[in-house]
Amino acid sequence: MSALRSRRRPAGGGAERSGPGRTGRRGGAVGRARRDRAARERRTDDRPVRAEDAFDVEAAHAWLAAEVDGLPDHPPEVRQFAGGASNLTYLLRYPDRDLILRRPPAGTKASSAHDMRREHRIQAALRPHFLYVPDIVALCTDAAVIGGDFYVMERIPGVVPRGSMPAEVDTAPAAMRALGERYVDLLVELHSVDPEAAGLADLGRGPGYVGRQVAGWSERYRRARTWNVPSFERVMAWLDAKQPQDVGACVIHNDFRLDNLVLDPTEPARVRGVLDWELATVGDPLMDLGSSLAYWVEAGDGGVKRSFRRQPSHLPGMPTRAELVARYCERTGQSAERWPFYEVFGLFRLAVIAQQIYYRYHHRETRNPAFRNFWIAAHLLERGCRAAMRRPNARG
Repeated sequence: MSALRSRRRPAGGGAERSGPGRTGRRGGAVGRARRDRAARERRTDDRPVRAEDAFDVEAAHAWLAAEVDGLPDHPPEVRQFAGGASNLTYLLRYPDRDLILRRPPAGTKASSAHDMRREHRIQAALRPHFLYVPDIVALCTDAAVIGGDFYVMERIPGVVPRGSMPAEVDTAPAAMRALGERYVDLLVELHSVDPEAAGLADLGRGPGYVGRQVAGWSERYRRARTWNVPSFERVMAWLDAKQPQDVGACVIHNDFRLDNLVLDPTEPARVRGVLDWELATVGDPLMDLGSSLAYWVEAGDGGVKRSFRRQPSHLPGMPTRAELVARYCERTGQSAERWPFYEVFGLFRLAVIAQQIYYRYHHRETRNPAFRNFWIAAHLLERGCRAAMRRPNARG
């Protein structure tokens, strides 16, 4: 038996999904089936599995069926979620239950960003204290099954906002305002979790988190740089010179975005779940806020920046970044006096993430066409860093 941590669960109850539509007479069935399938794919995030991301479904099912009571004998239909650019996420669609499988890309090493054991452990420990974490089903650490570690969790019913808000969500300005405010309030709630009580205190490395992050992300950018992106040396030197002391140590998500939330489609401010915990750790809360708001593209931002928007933070009624910072500080007692540093860090960190992904595309480690123009993001984000560095309150 493979090494694992799991809880045996009955099949059935949990996931909400629609069954397949019926076709009419045979004459137009094929065309209607194709149209129905295309409509389903427009409404959902899942897509057919990319060839380079395929895995042995029968082996994964056989392992999972031995750990989870009541699964059928036959393997599930497998779909791939299109939103992620780091670890891979798949839908396992059984007749009466949907599960989610997470695994790292083929060929990656078990760094903290691709460590399935760590990601599993964080979510299992955090769920009793932060109920928006998905319910974990099982962890497999036997590489013989599909070539590396993976874990399986319950699917949280709801919708995930991507570049556009799902059509069934009310996007009236008042509803979007409430969602934006709930977004930052949820981050406040996460930051209030006691790492010691959650059993996660050992994730922290003590004082000096800000300095370690500046040094670490600078090193990552230098390693991932390609010929067609800026050096960021001026930005990295500024961050090194202007870094403040840590303002605290708490559980941080490190990838907190609107498109990592699962929403109730009838009441979008009612968040059902928070996804993608691969980068979570114990660290500085304002560094987490700065990283989160780097993704928050406003309606008033320039067209080039809006072209890289990954979440619907631009919709009428959504709070501005400044309003979200003010709300966070009001609820936590933190000061926004040094905010330009956290803003610059967040933009720089996002540039590094985009460049690391582009590096894989540039060196043909992936041929996903979605990554082809990620090098442009580095230029855009460097401009954003420099603009923030020039502000009157951007002082050390």
